Amino acid sequence: MGDQAVSVVIVSRHRAAALLRCLRGVAQLQYPNFEVVVVADPEGLEAIDTLDGMDAVKRVGFDEGNISAARNLGVSHAAGEIIAFIDDDAVPEPSWLRHLCAPAARQDVAAMGGFVRGRNGISWQNRARILDRHGAAQEIEVDPLQATVMVAPKGRAIKTEGTNMAVRRDVLVALGGFDPAFRFFLDETDLNMRLAWAGHATALVPLAQVHHGFAASARRRNDRVPRDLTEIGASWAVFQRKHVAKDDRAAHWAGIRAAERRRLLTHMVAGRLEPRDVRRLMRGLRRGYDAGLARPFGGGAIPRHSVRAFQRFETRRADPGFNAVPWRKRAQAMQAAADRVRAGGIETVLILTRTALFHRVSFEANGVWVQRGGIYGKAERSEPLVRLTTRARRAARERRRMAQVRGHDAG
Repeated sequence: MGDQAVSVVIVSRHRAAALLRCLRGVAQLQYPNFEVVVVADPEGLEAIDTLDGMDAVKRVGFDEGNISAARNLGVSHAAGEIIAFIDDDAVPEPSWLRHLCAPAARQDVAAMGGFVRGRNGISWQNRARILDRHGAAQEIEVDPLQATVMVAPKGRAIKTEGTNMAVRRDVLVALGGFDPAFRFFLDETDLNMRLAWAGHATALVPLAQVHHGFAASARRRNDRVPRDLTEIGASWAVFQRKHVAKDDRAAHWAGIRAAERRRLLTHMVAGRLEPRDVRRLMRGLRRGYDAGLARPFGGGAIPRHSVRAFQRFETRRADPGFNAVPWRKRAQAMQAAADRVRAGGIETVLILTRTALFHRVSFEANGVWVQRGGIYGKAERSEPLVRLTTRARRAARERRRMAQVRGHDAG
C-alpha cells in the first residue's frame, strides 16, 4: 500500500528545538502521499519558518498543557484517511509511514502501532504489548519482520504508543477522539481500551520504528526524573472511573502508589532525588488523584470532515546512502553526508573504532543519521558482548541490520 492519504500530527509545546529535529526527520519519509499538521505554541510555529521546505505544513496554534485536546485539534485539521501521531521529541525512520500504514489495506484494521527505540538509538523503549483490564501493559511476542493483526480478548486491549501510532480518521471521529480528561498521561491507553470495546482490530508493526528521546518538560527532567506527579494521579483517577470496576479501585490505587514510590526511591538511591522530593512528589500524586475523582471526562469530539483540505507534503529523495568510515575520517564523511542531505538525500554514516564500545545511533541536527561504536562492540543489546570481526564485515552486517527501516539496499 502507498496511495492512502495520511496526515502526520505532531503536538509541540515549549520545545521548539525538538520540533525542528522531528520535522527534519519527517521530511525524509519515504511515503508518497502524506501531509503534516503541527499543533504548537507560538514559539514552535515561528521556528518552523527557519527550516526549508516547510511551506506545506499545516500550522495550528495551541498553547495549553493538554496533549489530548491538542491532538483532537490536529485531527480536526487533518484530511488524511489515516492519522499518524509522533511526538515532537521523536524522529521517525525514513520507512516509518510505509510500514506503519501498510496494514490499513485490510479494512478490518482500525489502528496501527509501531516499535520505539530509546535514547541510544538501539535499545527498545517499547515493543509489542497488551493491556489488562487495569491498564497495566505486558510484553507479548510477535513476528519481528511483519505486522501482526490482533483483536484483543475481552477485558484487554492492544497497546499502542502515542509517539508511534496511526488510526483511521473515521474511527477516531466515531470514538470521539482522545479524551481531554487525560491531559498527557494514559491518553492513548484510554483510546486503546475504547478501540477494544468497539471490537476493532489493531496491527502491531515492528518495522515501523521511531527514535524517542524523552525531552525535558514541566513534568519531567531530561534524565526522566519526574518533577510533578499531579497529573499522573489525576489520570489514574479518571481511568479508574472509566475502566476499572468499583470494587477493584482501592486495591488498584494502592498498587499505583506503591509503584510510583518504588520508582522515586530508585531515583533517590541513585542520587537524582532527595528524600524531601519523594515526599513532595507523593503528595502531588495524591492531590491529583483526588482532583481526578471529580474531573469531567469525555467530550473529545472531532468534526466528521476536516476543516482544511489535504495539503500534500512534497519530498525530494535520492536513493538512501550508507558510508562506513574509521574514526579518523569522520569529519569529511559527515560533511559529505550533510551536503547530500541538503540536496535531498537520506544519509547514514557508520563511524567505527577499533574497540568493543557499544553502538549508538543518533539523528543529527543537520539531518544525517550517525551510528558510532566499536568494530567488536554490541549494536543490538542481545548480541554477544564482543564479536571478533573485520571492519568490512562489521560494516556489511550493520548495513543489513538497518536496511529495512532506513530504506537503503542491504548491500
